[in-house]
Amino acid sequence: MARQQPPRPTGPAPLPAVQRLVVRYAKRGRMRFASHRDIARAVERGVRRAGLPVAHSAGFSPHPKISYSGGAPTGAASEAEFLEMSLTARLDPDTVRVRLDAALPDGIDVIEVADLAEAQPPRLEASEWKVVLPGVTPETAARAIEAFLATAHAEVDRLTSNGIRRLDTRAGVASLELDRRATAEGQLGCAILRMVVRHLTPAVRPEDILAAFRTMSGLEPSSPAVVTRLAQGPLGTDIAADGLDEAAITAEAPRPDGWDAAQGQVLATRLNAEAATMASTAPVSAYEQLPRGAERPDEAGCAREPDGRDRPDARDRATEQQRAS
Repeated sequence: MARQQPPRPTGPAPLPAVQRLVVRYAKRGRMRFASHRDIARAVERGVRRAGLPVAHSAGFSPHPKISYSGGAPTGAASEAEFLEMSLTARLDPDTVRVRLDAALPDGIDVIEVADLAEAQPPRLEASEWKVVLPGVTPETAARAIEAFLATAHAEVDRLTSNGIRRLDTRAGVASLELDRRATAEGQLGCAILRMVVRHLTPAVRPEDILAAFRTMSGLEPSSPAVVTRLAQGPLGTDIAADGLDEAAITAEAPRPDGWDAAQGQVLATRLNAEAATMASTAPVSAYEQLPRGAERPDEAGCAREPDGRDRPDARDRATEQQRAS
């Protein structure tokens, strides 16, 4: 008996992709609590709303050709998320940035867009994280860091869909240090950590490192830690933590080979001067963004995190959305 051939889709074939773009975007404010799937759905809707000619796959269920690189875990903010997008018509990258940023919801902000025909794709080998520990003194955090770095292995158990999995958090940490500026600026109610974590399989997350702290040193924040990814990039170059002086943070970081400096693509970078200014003047506390039922610590001097609602571009976007509705 002859084997039946599966039915083939009818209708015209999808248009071919003629341009590939890489997009760097930020996940801020309450969007930190959105899952990776929620972010992907928001991006697809934003692409349609912006009228971008995104390419689609063939078959009975065409999907937009958008791929994502290692999204930040749910509950963590990020200044360096990346996606690649294929278009069926060539557009200026800056035009795509403006149109897509205006179409996305508040908290998902498009920072940079580059044409992959003119630049190499980013090598995402490690991430730099900022972790705020409410209710933990710098001295206690320093002792926990010292104990963690002194050990050869720091294994923790993580619950996955396939059961309990053990991973070595020490193997994933390239550098770990205490941000002394928190004490200098009078933020005595919390400790701030800076860490560079390698991209391993399985991935080592900041929450896993904090679990190792809890096991080894009994370090326990008074409320959930506020985690922000500051950068992604190649390990051993610009991503490595090389000091916490103000000039190193506000200065523009070198760009990987193949990226056009005129376009302003920054991969292995820390927060730029604008983001640093926002962080120091943000009117909304990070603890007001916690789920209902979470208690805010008593320490009033703890670090704050912006949610973007007071930025001029956020206000303009909200006004445009209100008029459109």
